[in-house]
Amino acid sequence: QAQPVESGGGSAQSGGSLTLSCADSGYTASTLFMAWFRQAPGKEREGVAAIDNTGRTKYADSVKGRFTISRDNAENKVYLQMNNLKPEDTAMYYCAVDSIIFNFRDYLSSRKYKYWGQGTQVTVSS
Repeated sequence: QAQPVESGGGSAQSGGSLTLSCADSGYTASTLFMAWFRQAPGKEREGVAAIDNTGRTKYADSVKGRFTISRDNAENKVYLQMNNLKPEDTAMYYCAVDSIIFNFRDYLSSRKYKYWGQGTQVTVSS
């Protein structure tokens, strides 16, 4: 069973950068699809970026050009490089993984992911 664990959250100034990491201690078949979601207080959880085992990626419009998702298949890890951070990026960030997602349009759908980490806080000040 997959067990994602996030790390790398923290505080940054507007325009700064942070890198999040997620390591999955479960077996590899569970982690064909890996994604980052975020949830700010009072808001719904939203998909930020996702990547499949072929390296195909999908980004939310709000982070395109600023965030980059990548993965290390050998280590079962996924990363989120966040550049040019904005105060509106402040949220709890969650790593999610799953083995089967049939449609590319569902890569950022939280309902499609079975395994979730506990989250790591990202705070961006202006």
